[in-house]
Amino acid sequence: MVFRSTLFCSAVLTGFVSIIVPAAQSQPAGQSLTVSVQPAKPALGDTLAIAVQASTPPVVQVDGKAFSTFAIGPNRWRAFVPTTPLQASGRRSLVVKSGDETRNMVLWVSDRQFPVQRIWLPPSKDKNLSEMEFDRMDAFKTTVTPQKFWQGPFRRPNAGPQTTGYGVRRYYNGVFAKDYYHRGLDYAGPTGSAVLAAAAGKVGIVGFESQGFYVHGNVVGIDHGQGVLTVYLHLSKIKVKQGELVQAGQVIGTVGSTGATTGPHLHWGLYVGGQSVNPRSWLAQGWE
Repeated sequence: MVFRSTLFCSAVLTGFVSIIVPAAQSQPAGQSLTVSVQPAKPALGDTLAIAVQASTPPVVQVDGKAFSTFAIGPNRWRAFVPTTPLQASGRRSLVVKSGDETRNMVLWVSDRQFPVQRIWLPPSKDKNLSEMEFDRMDAFKTTVTPQKFWQGPFRRPNAGPQTTGYGVRRYYNGVFAKDYYHRGLDYAGPTGSAVLAAAAGKVGIVGFESQGFYVHGNVVGIDHGQGVLTVYLHLSKIKVKQGELVQAGQVIGTVGSTGATTGPHLHWGLYVGGQSVNPRSWLAQGWE
């Protein structure tokens, strides 16, 4: 069977990030540039929310890579930085610039081992992969809409018990899926049970198994704005259309077993800046 890095659902290598600043204050005397990072000690897979107070729009860089910033109030901006199980542990640099001012900080990411699962897919689910399917999903996952649609914490998308967590590594039919980890949470809701939009947003993709979505099955993707996206896989029915605006808690489909699955369940994934992050922290807070 062929594997692709954006494939299926599993668990991870995670670690903790400690934030070390060059001075006790986040705002040195005589400077107007203030930087804060939440959570203070995240695990790999968490989303880092970097809030900046400055007189001019800031530039936020982690290990030399710039991340988009969005206004969240008067002279206040925020950047979301995703972390994933496949990233290297160790030291990371955080540099924030605004006008003539610069703040330098250090992030430290420690490593953690996660479980490995062995999954056996029946021949009917072990099909050739469709490049169209992955091209469309990959394009959707990199969507960045400046408008913020969501308000408050995200909602649980299904009432069924959670089974597989975020980050698991897997063997599929005896073959280790290299560079793969479970990119979301699985809920074992019964077939036909309601799948809810986790937050307000715009439907950015709708795909059907009958049209070549052999891995994801019937799928809905929602753009919540500012590079935050959710996907809902293996649906039996889809109740929304692409381009439709949806509200938090709205029924967008029903649980099924379409695509590459071993039984009925909902795979719910959350992407930030094109990377799959742990959705659990988004259920606890909405990063206002």
